Amino acid sequence: MSFFEIFLIGCGLAMDAFAVSICKGMAVQRVSVRHMCAAGIWFGGFQVIMPLAGYFLGSTFARYIQEYDHWIAFCLLSAIGVNMIVEAVRGGGEDDNNDSFAPLTMFLMAVATSIDALAVGVTFAFLNVNIWIAVCIIGVVTFAFSAAGVKIGSIFGGIFRSRAEIAGGVILIIIGLKILLSHLGIIH
Repeated sequence: MSFFEIFLIGCGLAMDAFAVSICKGMAVQRVSVRHMCAAGIWFGGFQVIMPLAGYFLGSTFARYIQEYDHWIAFCLLSAIGVNMIVEAVRGGGEDDNNDSFAPLTMFLMAVATSIDALAVGVTFAFLNVNIWIAVCIIGVVTFAFSAAGVKIGSIFGGIFRSRAEIAGGVILIIIGLKILLSHLGIIH
């Protein structure tokens, strides 16, 4: 597998993390480099861990994960999205969790956006791929997309602050639904 092919896989895997990062950036009033790095490290880190786990666990584990990964991603992203919408409608204040970069919040989002990477790691086990180079490329791409997503989200969040959190929640639910429908073969 070529560098370019692995890079494209990294871009594809990074898209969910990028969208979630945009939502996080929309919810934060003042984005800092710390926010951008936190998103990049959490999402990029899990995009490294999950393919490695998939690679080493191999095909035996793949059929179990592939059968349910779309449901897990859908449930996690939908729960986070619904929570964002509920908090936005309630008019949460400064302590609102929607802009939280707390470890539990970021952990749940990182897991939800990296489940597909586990299956990719299993696929790598059957291909002629240097797993260490592949996961480094995927991790760096996801880090960059996630950090940029937070900044992009902050720009749009500042302009459309009143509806940003609701839109972010809806986007997360749509991403979860897309993952579910794609895995069920309803959309491609």
